[in-house]
Amino acid sequence: MEFEDLIFKRRSVRKFRDEDVTKDQLDRILKAGLLAPTAMNRKPCNFLIVSNKETLKELSEVKEHGSKFLAGADKAIVVTASTLEADTWIEDSSIALSFMHLMAANIGVGSCWIQMHLRKSSDGEDCEKLVRDIIKIDDHYRIVGILALGIPDGDVKPHTLDDVDKNKVHFLV
Repeated sequence: MEFEDLIFKRRSVRKFRDEDVTKDQLDRILKAGLLAPTAMNRKPCNFLIVSNKETLKELSEVKEHGSKFLAGADKAIVVTASTLEADTWIEDSSIALSFMHLMAANIGVGSCWIQMHLRKSSDGEDCEKLVRDIIKIDDHYRIVGILALGIPDGDVKPHTLDDVDKNKVHFLV
């Protein structure tokens, strides 16, 4: 697939069939995250795979909005980054999440990035802390987001040229 075609094909998928993401598909998605560039090639990101349905449900309830669909995903990848290894953990994690999101679309796996950094629960608690408590990791690991994965339930329509807002482009002279 041409890269431009992939850009149009990529969509956030929030509804999944009761079908497994295969080991090969997961490996390819993880490889994309592991190959993502990081500042000074420090590679501070870790990818925690969640497939336990109870844990997926628990993670789906961390945020007040925008994460409920995680309970219906086959798997999730919690992207963590060590603040002891890099101060660019936000950027590095974001690039890794984007690479994995694109690879998932490329191989027919639905995915959606669920932001955790700077988000609060319905009780006003920090979402990152709640996720750290669920997956039992140390405080120096930060969590930009979780990538929900599953086989899309229904057709996923690609973007079209009509979705391109050229008013967002400004040429400076």
